[in-house]
Amino acid sequence: MNSAISIRIIVIFVAIILSGLASPAGTTIAAAGTTGQTNQGNASPVAASRVEVPEPTPLALQYRRTGDWIWIFNQAWAILLPGTIAFLGFSARLRDLASRAARGRWALTIGLYVVIYSALVFVVDLPIAYYEGFIRQHAYGLSNQSLSKWLHNRLVGISVSTIVSVLLATLAYGLLAKSPRRWWLYLGLASVPLLAIGMLIQPIWIDPLLNTYGPMKNHELERSILDLAGRAGIEGSRVLEVDKSVDTTTINAYVTGVWNTKRIVLWDTLIAKLEPAQVLFVMGHEMGHYVLGHVIRTICLTPLVVIPALFFVDWWGRRLIARHGRGFGFDRLSDVASLPLLMMMIEIASLVLSPAALAYSRAQEHEADRFALELTHDNHAAATGFLKMQTENLGIPRPGIVFTLFRASHPSLGDRIDFCNDYHPWSDPPR
Repeated sequence: MNSAISIRIIVIFVAIILSGLASPAGTTIAAAGTTGQTNQGNASPVAASRVEVPEPTPLALQYRRTGDWIWIFNQAWAILLPGTIAFLGFSARLRDLASRAARGRWALTIGLYVVIYSALVFVVDLPIAYYEGFIRQHAYGLSNQSLSKWLHNRLVGISVSTIVSVLLATLAYGLLAKSPRRWWLYLGLASVPLLAIGMLIQPIWIDPLLNTYGPMKNHELERSILDLAGRAGIEGSRVLEVDKSVDTTTINAYVTGVWNTKRIVLWDTLIAKLEPAQVLFVMGHEMGHYVLGHVIRTICLTPLVVIPALFFVDWWGRRLIARHGRGFGFDRLSDVASLPLLMMMIEIASLVLSPAALAYSRAQEHEADRFALELTHDNHAAATGFLKMQTENLGIPRPGIVFTLFRASHPSLGDRIDFCNDYHPWSDPPR
């Protein structure tokens, strides 16, 4: 469970962003300026045997069932905890404590309040986080992490997020104080540079605090990836390997950063467990996110959905204060004691918007899968790579409609394997 205020707000902003967008249907590698030639030396024949989708293991089914209950609990807890702090008037007492310590200075009061609130929620959440992130992951064989490493990551996370939270809260409450009727508009517009700055600095300042990043150890594979990047039209690409094996047995890769900090990161577990051709397909997928403009598109369109969402929070918050302000201990949103109330409302808005947001995310991931297939022409490596992900990550190939609507940011593994089996327009006879 993530108790970090600022990180949660940014995640919710991104979810809200995604909810209002539509994915272009016809993007191809040719449109990105690449040649579309087969990745020679790594491609499997299209006529290779079809990869069948296996049934999930009993352990994977158990992991999913228990995970569903944990997800339900987390959604309720993320609403109830800040709501309780606000409705019982405890937030107002925290504000008074911060104000006395700051001797009434406005900015320092906000900073101290955020620090106290973050520490309180961190301590309350710690037993839950310990079970979910340490005990449960070890019980299912998905973690190698030592208790000291887990505690280190938690402490680093809360430290970084508290610093960012202080800055964001100072900005937000400054806007609330100066423009109580238009703060939501200005903060919504500010979400573009805030999100861009966050994505710019995260790879170089935050991520290295948690794990060790460096160049790939397999230089031959690195050369193949850089060649693939060149064919995809990505110049000056940075491919890094991260030592996630100290934390997990699962496999993954991702894109991060913007402009001169953009990079593709491979977990060392993925390199160790996938065949080179499978790794190249994964890399093609991650390159697709860059070439197809997914990151920049999301940043640029942020205000279109953040502004209406914040307007709703402002509208609802004012009505709650008008009805329950005496119990809250504050009578306006510009009082920093309103922070838990704002968090509660943002959580509810995020839950409501998540089906649309996740649907857009799945569309982007499908685009990236198609890009990777058109770049590598290696359907068999792609499908068998997804099989390996299912096995290593205790995945469920077809998780069902409820999970898909509210939790799935990617297409199901079953759908992705089917797509890899069937999508090969470069070899289909013309009609």
